[in-house]
Amino acid sequence: MPITNRKVGEHAFLQGLYEDGYFPDHVVDKGREILLRLCERVEAVRPADLTALYALTHAATEEFNLLEAEFEAAGSEIETVAREEIGEDFRFVATAYGFTDADPEELIATREW
Repeated sequence: MPITNRKVGEHAFLQGLYEDGYFPDHVVDKGREILLRLCERVEAVRPADLTALYALTHAATEEFNLLEAEFEAAGSEIETVAREEIGEDFRFVATAYGFTDADPEELIATREW
């Protein structure tokens, strides 16, 4: 399903990680794909409230939890810079779809990183 939200379509997800050589692009690509799938799910489901949105963001956060092993295998990790960048992009997604009152910490509450 193609993303129809123009803000999302123009957004460079995880740009800070791509710009930092510590984070391998092939793993960051997978993180970007997680965020794009989240956007597709938001557009398909059209969550009616924050509870429904959080269910979607928690599932995507759990995908990032699994991705941590790939970062480690590539000599990297989801550390402070990555946590902030990922969290900012989750916040961007919430805002882009009208959930301006979403709690940034709750969006990624299931994180293990």
